[in-house]
Amino acid sequence: MNARLRLHALLVPVLLFLCACGGGARPTNAPIKLGFVVKQPEEPWFQLEWAFADVAQKELGFTLVKIGASDGERVLGAIDNLAAQGASGFVICTPDVRLGPAIAAKAKARNMKLVAVDDRFVGADGQPMQDVHYLGISARKIGEDVGRALHAEMSKRPWSHEKLGVCVVTFDELDTARERIQGATAVLRELGVPAERIFTAPEKAPEIPAALDAVNVLLTRHPDVERWLVCGMNDNSVLGAVRALEGRGFGADRVIAIGINGTDCIDELRKPATGFFGSMLLSAKEHGHRTVAMLHAWCKDGVEPPLDTRTTGILITRANFEQVLKEQGVAR
Repeated sequence: MNARLRLHALLVPVLLFLCACGGGARPTNAPIKLGFVVKQPEEPWFQLEWAFADVAQKELGFTLVKIGASDGERVLGAIDNLAAQGASGFVICTPDVRLGPAIAAKAKARNMKLVAVDDRFVGADGQPMQDVHYLGISARKIGEDVGRALHAEMSKRPWSHEKLGVCVVTFDELDTARERIQGATAVLRELGVPAERIFTAPEKAPEIPAALDAVNVLLTRHPDVERWLVCGMNDNSVLGAVRALEGRGFGADRVIAIGINGTDCIDELRKPATGFFGSMLLSAKEHGHRTVAMLHAWCKDGVEPPLDTRTTGILITRANFEQVLKEQGVAR
């Protein structure tokens, strides 16, 4: 009996230790491992987010695992992969905001902390998931800034509203896209652009070819328009519109186009003047560095980040983009 008691006394601490290390827990002195999952790893924006997350990794001393996941199956597989590696949490820009409930449930089941970046999760009710930690842009404010910048440049030329058209490249599948567009068009109307001069061009994807196709349809419907203002959800949507306008003979003297992101238009801004006037540069540093820094503090020290953190943008044009990119640490 005494021998059995002694064996029991020896085994209990070992079993308790093994239980503590299971289910996503880790020894107190073990290095933190975090994941950063993005939907389009080949895109410059996400490459910059990863680059700034790498900076945070070096500064704070955690291990970062970067994974590209372009669809729901890959996203859920990435979470399982991170859990198997012992990650304490992850940052994610999901390829589909409707995956939010599944991602949140998988993270909870794996005992992993979660921060959504760029695109906010949408619940089964179609509303933003306000219980998931999120860092993203102030989408409507960015759109409003685009509208003001378009009108300010138009006023310098000066253009009248007669024969003017506003080409709005839309992508209604994303709340962020809708908010940007609504902000831009609301400001233009407030500044006196007639609502009947604002035209939408729905694109099938927020990419240059899709935008080019959508705007070509719009231009065919409105051959009377002589000058165009252009806005859209991102740089590629606006660049596609500019390419379509160039194909119809509209140059920089008759087009003012302003994008959003500031990372997909650098080569365009290095060209001589085109209809693409500028872009609202978003902070990849904030979205890459700050998200993982917040997640690290949460996993390591229990410092929970705010549920909702928003960033804004800076207008870059041919006149200032080189300097601003250097200041923001994204010059290339």
